[in-house]
Amino acid sequence: MAWRPKLTTAQRLPIIQTAKVAIATSVAWAVCGLVFSQGLPVFGAIAALLVVQPSVNQSLGKAIERSLGVILGVTLAFLLNIWFEANTWVVLSAIVLAIFLSWALRLTQGTTTQIVVSAMLVLSVGASDPIYAVDRVLETIVGAAIGVVVNTAIVPPVEIGPARAAILALGDELASALDRLAYSLRHPQTRPELDGMLAAARHCRDLAETARASLETADDSLMLNPRRGGKREDLADQHVVYDRVLPLVTQIVGMTRTVHDHWDVGLLAEPTVTAIAQDLERASHDLRLVLREHAGEPSPTETAAIPVLTAPIAVAEPHPKHWLLIGALLEDLRRVREQIMGAPE
Repeated sequence: MAWRPKLTTAQRLPIIQTAKVAIATSVAWAVCGLVFSQGLPVFGAIAALLVVQPSVNQSLGKAIERSLGVILGVTLAFLLNIWFEANTWVVLSAIVLAIFLSWALRLTQGTTTQIVVSAMLVLSVGASDPIYAVDRVLETIVGAAIGVVVNTAIVPPVEIGPARAAILALGDELASALDRLAYSLRHPQTRPELDGMLAAARHCRDLAETARASLETADDSLMLNPRRGGKREDLADQHVVYDRVLPLVTQIVGMTRTVHDHWDVGLLAEPTVTAIAQDLERASHDLRLVLREHAGEPSPTETAAIPVLTAPIAVAEPHPKHWLLIGALLEDLRRVREQIMGAPE
């Protein structure tokens, strides 16, 4: 298949975010056009356009990055214009110097681009006029400030909902993995079915990473956000639940790998294995109860009180080749129980 450039994205920006970008750019163009008389207010409009980010914290960071880049770029252009007459080679030299200056200072890619663009524009339009150079710096700062104000004033986003959904998705998949394990210990399995069970369990690692990234986004969305109010407690609760279910990923993937590697049809006749399967289903049940409580959903009253491992499992003497699997599953099941219900005092 031939390579094709990716020109579209599967997910659009929220319409409110798109509207804020348009508003900030328009306001910056109008304000900077009134305050700064020389030339079109391109620097201010671009600053506002780039500064409106998914969170207020990111907007402030982008504003600082943008302003720093313009200051360095304009200063570089002005100095080169003093030392050399502006021409094609001076503009090219400014670009190269800006790139290496950014590398030497370990600046971000965004700041590097801003230095290059600012130096190029100033050298092309008005580097000989110090007033013009100063105005472009001030114009950028004004535009960036407008972008921050607009993003803060108009429904600044709070990203706790996606974090909660990602954690619930992770927990639900972990519960399903426990159910699949229980099923495999009660019914004949083919090698492709065991492979599929292991692949599904490993997918929990991807969901855990998604949940972690969603929590980071939620943390960032509350920083400097005037709407954060009591939402910090809600986000703290998301972190608690995530920390509670995260160790289950390693434990359940390990259990699934053990069953995958050591399963044979003789396991179906082992009484201890049958008891383990039953408690795996109870563990799945109680994990879902924890998640429902976390989501504020009512628990089914007829099963809400059923705990994991209501009584110790009586271990009947197994076939010698099943000792390893049964012993490993019993220990892993104990750890899963403690993680779901809380370790005993």
